[in-house]
Amino acid sequence: MNYFKTTFLMALLTSLFVGLGFLIGGQAGMILAFLMALVMNFLAYWHSDQMVLKIYKAQPIDQHELSWLYTMVQQLAVQANLPIPQLYLIHNPQPNAFATGRNPVHAAIAVTTGLIQELSREEVTGVIAHEMAHIKNRDTLTMTITATLAGAISMLANMAFFFGGRDRNSNVFVTLLVALLAPLAAMLVQMAISRSREYEADRVGSLISGDPLKLASALKKIDNFSKKTQNVIVDTHPATAHMFIINPLKAQSLKTLFSTHPHTEDRIKKLMDMANSNTTLAASYSKGPWD
Repeated sequence: MNYFKTTFLMALLTSLFVGLGFLIGGQAGMILAFLMALVMNFLAYWHSDQMVLKIYKAQPIDQHELSWLYTMVQQLAVQANLPIPQLYLIHNPQPNAFATGRNPVHAAIAVTTGLIQELSREEVTGVIAHEMAHIKNRDTLTMTITATLAGAISMLANMAFFFGGRDRNSNVFVTLLVALLAPLAAMLVQMAISRSREYEADRVGSLISGDPLKLASALKKIDNFSKKTQNVIVDTHPATAHMFIINPLKAQSLKTLFSTHPHTEDRIKKLMDMANSNTTLAASYSKGPWD
């Protein structure tokens, strides 16, 4: 059901993009917008991982410097039946992490120095397992394409706002209204995709690690840290903030309906319910069609 919902929402984003192209340039604009979407998604598919890592100045982690982290990642990769992802470090005191890469073979996980310093190794295990789940579910590609389309919709909306629609005699009010509402609609769709993917990554990550309480404890600690400090991930861009396990911009913004992440309290409650379930985690874990 989650995959059907994600596919539907991404199709909706593409439709918004093509519709704005029609508003600006008629049929020719619609075709051009569709071709632009194809080109942007192609570039996102092949180069998104390195682009995101460069934005956050992530550096490859020395295997000998953090041998325990490497061992942990190797063990979780075996449990998830995944190739071992590359590891990167972001020098920032805020505990956080994200996964990127177009597929499991070309995946990478970036963690902050704060994550290693502020969380226990058991909690780090929960976070890494969550990111492994994103890789396993191929969310890294989905979220990159979503961010690309959402950003492009905002760009086209600005063009419609300043240059008007395809017909200069058309209703200017309608043109302006569409130009204003399209980015909002794109943001809502992006939010819906991100939230559903986070819940699923929490669930699958708990099955990989074998203990939902590890992730629940980590989420609580990361959330509390973000509320107590104004430190945010360096050069955080709103279009990529949804990739982190908890939005790094949260400390700078009001708790709002438009958050790309579910409320941490809701995520923790679901994890607690999962831990209290009578179903054995090892028995319920299925490798699934991605293996």
